[in-house]
Amino acid sequence: MSEQVFSAVAAPAQKSNFRTVALIIASAMFMEQLDATVLATALPTMARDFGVTAAHMSVALTSYLLSLAVFIPASGKIADRFGAKNVFRIAIAIFTLGSILCGQAPSLGFLVFARFLQGLGGAMMMPVGRLVLLRSVARSDMISAMSWLLVPALIGPIIGPPVGGLIVSYLDWRWIFYINVPIGVLGITLVSIFIGDIREEKPGRFDFLGLVLSGVSLGSLLFGFEMGSRDGGGPDIAILIGVGLVSGILYVLHARRHPEPILDLSLMRIRTFNLSVIGGSLTRITQGAHPFLLPLMMQIGFGRSAAESGLITFATAMGSMSMKAMAPIILRRMGFRISLVVNGVIASLCYAVCAAFRPDWPSSVIFAVLLVSGFFMSFQFTAYNTVAYDEIPASRISSATSFYTTFQQLMLSFGICVAATALHLSTLVNDHPRPVPSDFSAAFLTVTAISLLATYWNLKFPRNAGADISGHKQQKKSRTATRRQAEAIASNAEDTVD
Repeated sequence: MSEQVFSAVAAPAQKSNFRTVALIIASAMFMEQLDATVLATALPTMARDFGVTAAHMSVALTSYLLSLAVFIPASGKIADRFGAKNVFRIAIAIFTLGSILCGQAPSLGFLVFARFLQGLGGAMMMPVGRLVLLRSVARSDMISAMSWLLVPALIGPIIGPPVGGLIVSYLDWRWIFYINVPIGVLGITLVSIFIGDIREEKPGRFDFLGLVLSGVSLGSLLFGFEMGSRDGGGPDIAILIGVGLVSGILYVLHARRHPEPILDLSLMRIRTFNLSVIGGSLTRITQGAHPFLLPLMMQIGFGRSAAESGLITFATAMGSMSMKAMAPIILRRMGFRISLVVNGVIASLCYAVCAAFRPDWPSSVIFAVLLVSGFFMSFQFTAYNTVAYDEIPASRISSATSFYTTFQQLMLSFGICVAATALHLSTLVNDHPRPVPSDFSAAFLTVTAISLLATYWNLKFPRNAGADISGHKQQKKSRTATRRQAEAIASNAEDTVD
């Protein structure tokens, strides 16, 4: 990647506090990830308060997904025009305001509106937060900063269900949204103090037609994937996915003619970005399925309580946190290509071990497996999310973050759909009235097989991919120079002896 991305645009004062910048952005993302998973636990209680069935409450989830699908592609262009710091700060404020309105919602219709507003803030927080990091952190600190940034994305979905269960059991469901308020206020304050105002000098023309077409396509696909994770709705799912595909084709035709499309498909011509998107997408299907399958298996398949399930599955989050200090060392030693190939296989096989879980397994053994799984999978995403920007020029960094985040969200949602479909098919084939451990095993093995496919694309990475970021090339040169120096000394010694 051009040195401008990590060095020229980063103020000297910010190079020394990359952990602060990364944790500020991570806190905002944690708030969003936690909110998304906590809500699912509270839906039955909320439905009772609103006087509707639990099935009707799905609109509270899909309205948020729709907002994400519409506005994520526009986030990079908006950040270029108004400044990444300003947009990120406003995004946190909008998400916090939406949380307050959700907590005050007197009806389902009002909640849907408030969730859509939350989604608008969330759509800006994800890609713009990453853009702030890329433009605020020195190149040499990027791997460590990205490691800190990815922790909340893995922790939120894991601890969300038990936190939601505790709130619903001992407090009012409205506190699910109120807990975002202090985090949001703190985030706005810290952004104002620690993050510099960096923006694109000449923002391009805004692509309104592309925004509509991409929004309809991604929104329909996300709705279809989300509905696919539940029983029923077959015709509706087919219609939504059909509309999404048609709109997507129309968008591709439009993007080829537009000079600055809202989702720049030409970015896929950049080799490291292309491989990171494809390999990362396949792996994220597994990651999206994991927090969906584990709690269900623990509670439905093993008969454990929500609290017990939450304490065990939290091991994945602990594993991901332990990874952040190791990632720079491993990548400096092995480089991105070898790390992605070897670690990708290990991470997938660790998730495959989850298929062998049974009710009589000791909790300590399950905890250990999930701890190791979290470590390796978190490392994989740290590597993908860093090397993706290796060859992206500074002028296209905002477009790249929007594009990358859009596919990330899409694949995580698709992972839930694949896992739910595999689970449902296994119960039908085996004629089980409800899922049993063997059905969950089939689902885990299905998503594991998908993530293993990423190995093919990982092998396509150049051997020197991201070498300037990881320091792998410099380390190799240093070892070579040392060896040559030793050989010269030995040669001189031989001459002296002669």
